[in-house]
Amino acid sequence: MTTALYSRFVPLILIGIVHILPCQAAILKVGPNQSFTAPSLAAEVAKNGDHIEIEPGEYFDCSVWRADDLVIEGTGPGVVIRDKTCMGKGLFVIDGNNTTVRNLTLTRARVPDMNGAGIRLDRGSLTVDGVKFIDNQNGILAAGSPGTTITIRNSDFERNGFCGGSCAHGMYVGQADLLHVEHSRFTGTRQGHSIKSRAARTEVIDCEIADGPDGTSSYLIDVPNGGALIVRNNVLEKGPKAENHVGAIAIGEEGVTHPTPEITIINNTFRNDGDYETALVWNVTATPAELTGNKLSGSVVPLKGDGSAK
Repeated sequence: MTTALYSRFVPLILIGIVHILPCQAAILKVGPNQSFTAPSLAAEVAKNGDHIEIEPGEYFDCSVWRADDLVIEGTGPGVVIRDKTCMGKGLFVIDGNNTTVRNLTLTRARVPDMNGAGIRLDRGSLTVDGVKFIDNQNGILAAGSPGTTITIRNSDFERNGFCGGSCAHGMYVGQADLLHVEHSRFTGTRQGHSIKSRAARTEVIDCEIADGPDGTSSYLIDVPNGGALIVRNNVLEKGPKAENHVGAIAIGEEGVTHPTPEITIINNTFRNDGDYETALVWNVTATPAELTGNKLSGSVVPLKGDGSAK
């Protein structure tokens, strides 16, 4: 593997003593003609700070990433990780801190307990940029913990979600400090929520979240335990087959366990394509929701619960 890995250390001779200083992180190249023919082989040897470059192609593979500060990315269009899951969890299982995943597709994750994820984040902070999550039980399933942040940009979530006993979602985030989602698209979510977040602060900005004609999602955005919520400049749609008619955005309906300093819903477009009445926001917290500049069409009331709509 000498073509893909180079020495991480260089000797420094000073006054007769040999010191070992760390070099720059390694670049691990994955592809049919590379030393690592599958991402999982690179994951086995990756060290803190390494950069994994995956060439275009379909990989029937799953990987467990344990090092910190990794960057895992496709080098061009058509990098597809599919079908095989690790540890009964997902296609990529991440157990390292400050991981970045970008420019690839994660598809068809299935596990026996029905929550197979494109990315299963067991530890640390995560940045996802330009990733497609297609036809998984969970797009992203993130444990989350205090001190961690999860940032999603420029990504597509298509036909994720499943309910069988418990529910899987387009994206589910646990007890992180922050979930920030921007410039991303969620379509055709099945049964679960497109975005479910138990983070202390949740921000959804400049996204499209739509059931479409066949999506059967519950809420488009669910923040079940409260926490700060900012939803701005999004295009939202509930479809004719949606399984939950209460609202598009729900906050606090499972019991408020987080301080909720603000609920700001501003400059969104929401359309209800179903033959039922629904709300843009269902607020079960005591914090007044502030709805400003939202455009509504179909059978929609702006707000159920505390707050005001302007």
